[in-house]
Amino acid sequence: MTYYTVRGIVGRSFPIILFTSIIGILTGQLLNLRIENLIAMPIILLLIPALIKIGGDTGSMLGARLSSALHMGLGGSLRHSPVVRNSVIAAFIVGECAFTFLAVVVWMTGAILGIGLDLGTLMMLCLIAGTFELIIVFSSTVTVAFVSHRLGADPDDTVIPLIATLGDLIGVVGIFMTMNLLGFI
Repeated sequence: MTYYTVRGIVGRSFPIILFTSIIGILTGQLLNLRIENLIAMPIILLLIPALIKIGGDTGSMLGARLSSALHMGLGGSLRHSPVVRNSVIAAFIVGECAFTFLAVVVWMTGAILGIGLDLGTLMMLCLIAGTFELIIVFSSTVTVAFVSHRLGADPDDTVIPLIATLGDLIGVVGIFMTMNLLGFI
């Protein structure tokens, strides 16, 4: 049980938390670089926190499932594992449903506040940025989980903090990329 000592847990967690803090600062600076675009469209300010949260949360859910499967010996090979395939598909469905719901809620809120975009535009923004985020985050989740396990690190210690932070960064990049694609910036 020396693996679960305070010293062991802190020793394994500290570098990861330090790395994720740096990524968090980078994400904040990326938002700061585009602050004029965000202030010009206040509905996007309402959208950003929820959108990046969905990507990080669904990636963390997937990571927890994969970590548990690896601990139980059910992960198998990366290519042929039904656990990996089914977990990714289920998390993707949950994420896409959440992005659709988010678009409707933000549209309703924007309509009430008088700052909204039309529902179709918000739906496209959420689904394009969200799908981009899910693809990158889920690919990273599977990779981090399997690499951590193979290197003897506990995927529970690595996957969730890394993926939650990566979800923030990729979500912000996805939003700006989609806004550019749709001609908002």
